[in-house]
Amino acid sequence: MGKQILVPVDRSDRSDRTLEYAVESFPDAELTALHVINPSSYWYGNTDGYIYSDEIEGWLRRQGGEVLDDARRTAAEHDREIRTELKLGSPARTITEYASAHGVDHIVLGSHGRDGVSRILLGSVAETVARRAPVPVTIVR
Repeated sequence: MGKQILVPVDRSDRSDRTLEYAVESFPDAELTALHVINPSSYWYGNTDGYIYSDEIEGWLRRQGGEVLDDARRTAAEHDREIRTELKLGSPARTITEYASAHGVDHIVLGSHGRDGVSRILLGSVAETVARRAPVPVTIVR
């Protein structure tokens, strides 16, 4: 059995380049593209507080499915097949938990390249994954 590589994807240009990097750099590995839906990013407020509905989740799942379809097409352009997974949760936590639970040998993910105040305020999924992952992590800039 070959190496298991996890590639989180989010439809950004950086994510697309990261998937291409993984496909090219790990030709014999089994690749899994993981898209994490962060429900807390899509809550909207009203006078009664915050709402997260089944309709919103359905829309997010459809969007996530499209992200994974794009990932499969990218891999196919390089004559590769990949597995895809869609999960709900905090991105960094979900990525590291998935890696632990599924025998992942390596994580390859993109960095959005934030620095300074925006990095402090927004945090960094890539940095958190690099610190907490149970396996080696490659961050593509």
